[in-house]
Amino acid sequence: MARGKTGGRPGSRSRSDRPGWYLLIHQLPPEPLYLRAKIRQRLAKVGAVALKNAVYALPRQEDCLEDFQWIAQEAIAGGGDAHVCEAGFLEKKTEDGLIERFRVERDEDYTELLGSIRAGSRSGGEPAGEELPALLARSRRRLEEISRIDFFEARRRSEVESLLEKLERSMKPRRSSGATARLSSLGNLVGRTWVTRKGVKVDRISSAWLIRRFIDPRSRLRFVDPPSERARPGELTFDMVGGDFTHEADRCTFETLRRAAGIRDPALGPIAEIVHDIDLKDGKFGRPETRGVERLLSGILRASPTDEERLQRGFVLFDGLYESFRRRTPVSKKGSRK
Repeated sequence: MARGKTGGRPGSRSRSDRPGWYLLIHQLPPEPLYLRAKIRQRLAKVGAVALKNAVYALPRQEDCLEDFQWIAQEAIAGGGDAHVCEAGFLEKKTEDGLIERFRVERDEDYTELLGSIRAGSRSGGEPAGEELPALLARSRRRLEEISRIDFFEARRRSEVESLLEKLERSMKPRRSSGATARLSSLGNLVGRTWVTRKGVKVDRISSAWLIRRFIDPRSRLRFVDPPSERARPGELTFDMVGGDFTHEADRCTFETLRRAAGIRDPALGPIAEIVHDIDLKDGKFGRPETRGVERLLSGILRASPTDEERLQRGFVLFDGLYESFRRRTPVSKKGSRK
């Protein structure tokens, strides 16, 4: 098995520089019929390339492993069988061919996006009047979706970025509206220890923030390495495979936890949509703030090596984001909403 860098962009590589791979091998039952389509769509969303029937590959990166684990869980929950493993290729030629397949598939996505942008703008890439804001927002969302699974720098990405930058210069960003409301009673979720995986990222940071701010300010948080550590009796687990609060249907952990706890504060709605799109990478909500929040979180992760530091900085970010949505509806002198 090749042991190499897990997140690099390979060009000319020695054996030690090869990226390494994760494979998902699954077997799905003939029914329900929608399960095959669902798994196929999820694999496409995360950028997996088929090696053969029911065997898919992703580069050996932490996010890719997590994506495969969630998909495997969905396959098993649907009555199928699935396994995730590490793999390497003995021949460099085979590996180079696979990398080229990743680039070709992403270039097809970029080409389709370029065609969509040009069709929605005037000749030469000029804005098409009032349609520009919607076109730009839609295209930015799609670029982000493709970029997340562009593991080997496909060739046409720079063309898309250049065209979008030109369009973006001709418009001003628009703000969305928001509102606030009271919290609901949270009862038996108070006074507990909450456990999640080490190496916290967007869903775990935001969920921990939700717990501390809206469920139990005195709650304890503990981080474990699932292969070797388990939650203790009485502890609650979140954003873990098989956890008490985790991904359900098409919801991320933040959405699941907010729903289960019955927190109805409207200002959390936009935050849930932002976290969903960053974590699940499906562009479901397409809020204009998502890209900026994702960049800020990326900086926090790079600058903060420990989970405690990530939470400290992440909590400040989500506090500010919450206040921005909570205060957008003006208040009259009598204290009622206009």
